[in-house]
Amino acid sequence: MLKKVHLSRLMLPLLVLVFAASAFAQTTASIQGTVTDQSGAAVVGAKVTVKNQAQGIERTTQTNATGAYEVPALLPGIYSVQVQMDGFETQLAKNLVLEVAKDSVQNFGLKVANTTEVVTVEGTAPVIEATTMTVGQTIDRRTVQDIPLNGRHFVDLALLIPGTVTPPQNGFLTAPLRGQGSFAFNSAGAREDAINFMINGINLSDMVQNQVTFQPTINTISEFKIDNSTYSAEYGRNSGSIVNIATRSGSNDYHGEVYDYLRNDFFDARNAFNRVTTSTGAPNPIAPFKRNQFGADFGGPIKKGKTYFFFC
Repeated sequence: MLKKVHLSRLMLPLLVLVFAASAFAQTTASIQGTVTDQSGAAVVGAKVTVKNQAQGIERTTQTNATGAYEVPALLPGIYSVQVQMDGFETQLAKNLVLEVAKDSVQNFGLKVANTTEVVTVEGTAPVIEATTMTVGQTIDRRTVQDIPLNGRHFVDLALLIPGTVTPPQNGFLTAPLRGQGSFAFNSAGAREDAINFMINGINLSDMVQNQVTFQPTINTISEFKIDNSTYSAEYGRNSGSIVNIATRSGSNDYHGEVYDYLRNDFFDARNAFNRVTTSTGAPNPIAPFKRNQFGADFGGPIKKGKTYFFFC
């Protein structure tokens, strides 16, 4: 009978490998849309500049013969999109949120230029995602970082996704292990060993039992997305859910934090089996329990607009 393979001793070198390779890994987020004039005709050859507002990294492209554009392989974050064309007003869409493994749409309708004024619009998230048939949901950075988790294991956040169920305590890869948490979860009716874990586009699943090989500390995770069905053609290794994890990155400013996630008997209520008095009638104190999870992280620019670092 197969048993879980515990890879905690390999966690540090694997972590170094993943983060060293993440700069070259595939990222699947993108921005696309169309550029038209006031009559609805396509604007051909318009210059489109996509900029990461936190890092200042820019990508440029041009609209094609149908007025469409697409900028692929973007890191998750907040972006601005600027469109420029001779004879038309320049338009700038700001605060466009780009989530991991998602395609965002930003369309533009240009007006004939009367002045050199730049028209600024606010980027909005679509109510319905029209660029893909994939069924899934993204766990954003605020939820990942702020929600209280017993043990601080990111796999536990999968229970927030529709279609995911609480596994039995005797599950094959779902039974939690002290210090490492669960190795998988049950979603969309699939077995836990059918899930494919990916971090920054790199496969993170064990090749034998298909469990997550190690759990990166939750403070290195920016956000992650779980796709339950009708996946994009870029996937296909597994029949179960696809978990896309995006790690945090430095920005043009230096940011850091020091933290301690604390649980102990001072804050806890008395356990139902921890009786108030002993069999002799003497007071029975609350059972002792103390847990401290210390940590720190720090990120910033090596060369602004080019290279960044993030330590945890």
